[in-house]
Amino acid sequence: MRAVISVIGRDKKGIIAKVSGCLYNIGVNIEDISQTIMGELFTMIMMVDLSESKAGISDVNSLLQKIAAEMKVEIRLQNEEIFNIMHKI
Repeated sequence: MRAVISVIGRDKKGIIAKVSGCLYNIGVNIEDISQTIMGELFTMIMMVDLSESKAGISDVNSLLQKIAAEMKVEIRLQNEEIFNIMHKI
């Protein structure tokens, strides 16, 4: 299963490292990534593949929410199919 991860918040050191390290540790593959810094605002979107992950999507989301709280950013994880349907309108 593929999913879209978005990260938004104040720019600070370690956001990419924390998120990508977490994904690596649970076997989630990052297929594509785009990140931008606009002033003090950090934004990142990742396309990930969870098919070989040791964790289900809800477990991945729980881990990402812990990082979000620690780094004081917003992180969203959405199934790619749901993301695509939501953005077809």
